[in-house]
Amino acid sequence: MRGGQAGGRAFRADVIGPGRATRRRGAGPPGGGDALPAGGGGGGGGGAASAIIMSSLAALLPLLLRAGGSSGGRGALGRAGFHRSAPRDFRYSVLNFLLGDSSTKRFTKYSKVFTVDGNLCSNKGKFAQQIAEHLGLRYFPEADIHYADKAVGREKPLDSVYTGNCSLEEFYRNPNNPDGNAYRLQAYLYTNRLLQYADALEHLLATGQGVVLERSPFSDFVFLEAMHRQGYIRKECVEHYNKIKEYSIYRLLPPHLIFYIDVPVSEVLKRIEEKGEPYEKLVSPAYLQSIEDVYKNTFLPQMSEECDVLQYTASEAEDIERVLEEIDLVKFEKGPWPHQTDGSLHDLRIL
Repeated sequence: MRGGQAGGRAFRADVIGPGRATRRRGAGPPGGGDALPAGGGGGGGGGAASAIIMSSLAALLPLLLRAGGSSGGRGALGRAGFHRSAPRDFRYSVLNFLLGDSSTKRFTKYSKVFTVDGNLCSNKGKFAQQIAEHLGLRYFPEADIHYADKAVGREKPLDSVYTGNCSLEEFYRNPNNPDGNAYRLQAYLYTNRLLQYADALEHLLATGQGVVLERSPFSDFVFLEAMHRQGYIRKECVEHYNKIKEYSIYRLLPPHLIFYIDVPVSEVLKRIEEKGEPYEKLVSPAYLQSIEDVYKNTFLPQMSEECDVLQYTASEAEDIERVLEEIDLVKFEKGPWPHQTDGSLHDLRIL
């Protein structure tokens, strides 16, 4: 998703920071409707002009693709002696939108964003994969600090100095490390979750196939707050994180549906002891309890205003047929998604 402007936005106007106007998820586009009409022009010569422009673009597109897609300068631009950039894959742009490439045409019943949340060792991955398999969604496993490496197909992860200079293993071994590892870790995890969520939205808008993710940038703060409650990070870290989040997540639409798997801390500790990594077995029960508390007292109440939420115990989550029945009953009428237009989704896609 890349920078750009076109179409109408279904975002609210709001102010973030001193004198900074921006837009947030929620309401109709400024001025109402899309910047580009769905059909012909509005009157006078507008309709004829629009038709001429559209037909011209349609005729030019094959030439542009042939010119840019051939190698070694042998395309139309190369033969004419014009400079052109190196060959690259054709990507979605304003031109696609002008030629009628709209996301809503591809949407089906389950063209949705689902996320699965819960404490450590709550079988989120297994649950998410089952939902994806039964509903034909694309499954995104939980993003870690190496998500960007995996996304670009890098065989060997970059050195830690280029990936947040943080370590999950070190956090479990010494969460109070004075070098600031705890906060660097959570801030970098947020960055990777934000990137993964953007990739998931792009997949949904480009293909119409729904997605299901383990956790999301919307729930990442749960762990930051739990760290703060346990004294692992300072208040200034929380303030810095919130400012970064404020300036980065407001353009993204929230999930349609959030699943929360509720596993008691005592059971979490038992599962970690049975099948967790050696460093995970060092986790503090108080930290796990703080994670549960923030989920239940802050995250779920907040997100339930914008998303549908389904909560299950560990045993209830294993009854996948019942879960599917309850998904089928969800109306998906909450939040900003029902108010989106092709124009606003186009804007979102080219961020």
